[in-house]
Amino acid sequence: MTFRSTIAATILFAGTAVAVAQTVVVTPEQETVIREYVKTKPVVVQRPSNFELVLGAIIPDIFKPGELAENTVPTRYQYVEMDGRTVLIDPQTRKVVHIIER
Repeated sequence: MTFRSTIAATILFAGTAVAVAQTVVVTPEQETVIREYVKTKPVVVQRPSNFELVLGAIIPDIFKPGELAENTVPTRYQYVEMDGRTVLIDPQTRKVVHIIER
């Protein structure tokens, strides 16, 4: 019984660690699909001069990101195009979780 509890706690902790890190793994193939999708529905925004586009940055509320199709990436994210790059955003936190270079 203790062994099962230990395994359950380990799995729970591992899931929490991944959620906190907010690491999004996007394969090259997925990046290609995202690029093609964004070309058909571009949401281009101008980067404010006081905003640094880096992973973990919070996208300002003035931006209205587009919604990616559910089959585009493993989970659902929003996106904008900024400085010639496609930026994936967590819709609940508005944090930048992945940047696709062109």
